[in-house]
Amino acid sequence: MPYHRGNELADVYANARSNGHGFVASNVTHPDIAAGLVRGAEAVESDLVAQIKRDTAEYLGAGDVAAGLEILTTQLRSIADDGGVGVFCNVDHVSADDDELLSAAIESGNPSSVMVDASDRPFEENVERTAAVVDRIEDRGADLLVEAELGTIAGTESGETTTEAFYTDPEEAVEFVERTGCDLLAVSIGTEHGVSKGRDLDLRVDLAAEIDEALRANGHEIPLVVHGSSGLSADQVSALMETGVCKLNTNTRYQYEYARTACEFYHDHADAILPPEGVEDDRETFFSGAEWSPNKAEFNPQVVGEEIRDRIAEVYGDLATVSGSAGESRYV
Repeated sequence: MPYHRGNELADVYANARSNGHGFVASNVTHPDIAAGLVRGAEAVESDLVAQIKRDTAEYLGAGDVAAGLEILTTQLRSIADDGGVGVFCNVDHVSADDDELLSAAIESGNPSSVMVDASDRPFEENVERTAAVVDRIEDRGADLLVEAELGTIAGTESGETTTEAFYTDPEEAVEFVERTGCDLLAVSIGTEHGVSKGRDLDLRVDLAAEIDEALRANGHEIPLVVHGSSGLSADQVSALMETGVCKLNTNTRYQYEYARTACEFYHDHADAILPPEGVEDDRETFFSGAEWSPNKAEFNPQVVGEEIRDRIAEVYGDLATVSGSAGESRYV
């Protein structure tokens, strides 16, 4: 499973567009999620786009975002060496003025792409800030794709809540791509960050198609990206794949599956971990004065970790099948 950079990722996206399928770009918030994603990608022979945001980089690096980015990409690279599908890493939702994370992404030579997010700024400022990052990467000669965002997606992202969505305008999308030189464009078409139900969303599949048509008419074969896809139905995902969208970001679903799996595991194995009624909670001596003792085969974190990895792998496999990337790896 080779780990790849920007040029190879561009080829993967181009192949996906020409074949009419897409990718579920999967956010990593814990090492077990990363391992589960790789396991799932191998099982269904889908190339994998894993993503990391600032909050996860801070968490993994104990406050050091550069160290956190290094930790995740090292994990992905190490696991990738043992398999056959392609593995890529996108640094997600990087504020255009977050020089610390941008520098780590550009200078480390580790990620495959970076998502520059100035979508909360006025159009002209979004163009200016995005173009500046594109120029910086080109000047550095970094093998790094740039994803940008135009329009505002409602919902909660990294603790910040946006209550109002602003749809992407097709004509502005053309101007934005031409002036920034971005490689991928994230568009606002009615999805939401965080916990949402696809049936409750006013999903504008028609708008995604209009944006793609406008870009193509002006000579731009650029992959479209939809953020906040957790909760979309299989039919909604399939419809988006027919409109030029080839990258769907999923984060919340994996977080829920992680927590749900851990919760169910510990509920089912509580008797092996928690002392029964009447037994003193003597943790220091591991209950040496009682006939009961905890079972290490149940409370070892690696045990629940394996359960989590298997569940994440299963979920990724299902999502890859729906998006069409299953069985389409360019490296198998």
